[in-house]
Amino acid sequence: MPEAIPPVSPTRMGHNLRRRPLRDTGRVRLPDLRPGDRVALLTPGSATYLDVVLGLLGEGVVPIPLDPRLTAVERERILGPLSPALRVEDDEVLAAVAERFPRVPGRLPRARPMHCTSGTTGVPKGVWSGLLDDAAAAALVAEERDLWGFAADDVNLVLSPLYHSAPLRFATGTLLVGGRVVIPGPFDPATVTAAIERDRPTTMFCVPTHLQRLFAHWDAVGTPDLSCFRLVAHAGAPCPRELKERLIATFPPGTTWEFYGSTEGQFTACRSEEWQQRPGTVGRARPGRELSVDDDGLIWCVVPEHARFSYWGAPEKTAAAWRETPSGPAFTVGDLGRLDADGYLHFDGRREDLVITGGVNVYPLEVEEALREHPDVADVAVLGVDDPQWGQRVCAAVVPRSDAATAESLGAFARERLAPPKRPKTWLLVDDLPRTLTGKVRRDDLRALLEGPPQQAN
Repeated sequence: MPEAIPPVSPTRMGHNLRRRPLRDTGRVRLPDLRPGDRVALLTPGSATYLDVVLGLLGEGVVPIPLDPRLTAVERERILGPLSPALRVEDDEVLAAVAERFPRVPGRLPRARPMHCTSGTTGVPKGVWSGLLDDAAAAALVAEERDLWGFAADDVNLVLSPLYHSAPLRFATGTLLVGGRVVIPGPFDPATVTAAIERDRPTTMFCVPTHLQRLFAHWDAVGTPDLSCFRLVAHAGAPCPRELKERLIATFPPGTTWEFYGSTEGQFTACRSEEWQQRPGTVGRARPGRELSVDDDGLIWCVVPEHARFSYWGAPEKTAAAWRETPSGPAFTVGDLGRLDADGYLHFDGRREDLVITGGVNVYPLEVEEALREHPDVADVAVLGVDDPQWGQRVCAAVVPRSDAATAESLGAFARERLAPPKRPKTWLLVDDLPRTLTGKVRRDDLRALLEGPPQQAN
């Protein structure tokens, strides 16, 4: 655990809401929240939601943004270890918190929101940044402002749920410099198109799935005037080459970016023009960061003090994520990649997604990129499943464009482009890939489908 993150005082852990002083705010009684306390936010994104996030952070109270669709069981499983002093589960309580902790223009956040990891390998863990002093708070805001050029005349269009870290960062970064945020509601291509025409946004964060749906809609109704945009950033999942090229061609020159990061922290940023010169890269280290890659491909990132973190209540996981380097503490989230001679990172995927078949490492992303070149493949996800002979075998779930995408034709295509260990041994043809709202493929759901009668091809 980095020395810059002090251990949390036991007095800040496990506050019992019933023992806390309560304050009346209209018909709602709120606990007397103190710096370091956590507040779980379980309501849909809105202007009031953003006011609450910045109002709490300005006082050093840490919001925990969560999906409001979580069941009662899921809420308990995630929030039990995080011991929030308050759970905001309806708009009335949200409004009361906004009144009690108003957003004050010019006031800096004294912490980062406590986002929770995706939990693909167990119970999600809270990412805790601790409380920030004046210098660290100013550095946190300045880093995002300087990288993305946030300004008072910006209008940020929100496409993703605000409980995710990236859309929340772009929205709050805009508000902190006096800009405006537009929240159309749950993603719908027609609604987003109307917002573009009505509100003339200047910035937008999206995931590749958003772009695919927008372009399909615009093919049917026509592309709106996009000259208002100065920044369109995407992340969250690999962007297919064809989609990336259309993104560049559709939006104003020089406006499109990709970045690579995680719930825990940010690694790189890359203008699309750089990607065109180095196809497949996710960019170089963001300012103030330093990247390195182990011999086995594990990506490490040195970050400034204000960007360090621990996993709440999980010292072993924290210790495994950090190591000391000559440049300072560096963290990893288990991702794999390669650095070229100029420091550009090429992302190979998650270590947990790596397929080891017959002792050979196979990176699903590499196989997916090859298969996307098939004219009848609309989408694809590659994963490994247990195999008694090889340890694991490579499997591909394919969304076909037409009936021409059969196991036989796909197998023949793979033999022309991939070495034997990388060729899928099992093909699964599906109508759509199960994805999270940030565009990540739910590989565990695909493994469940593979328990049915898959189509084989060698």
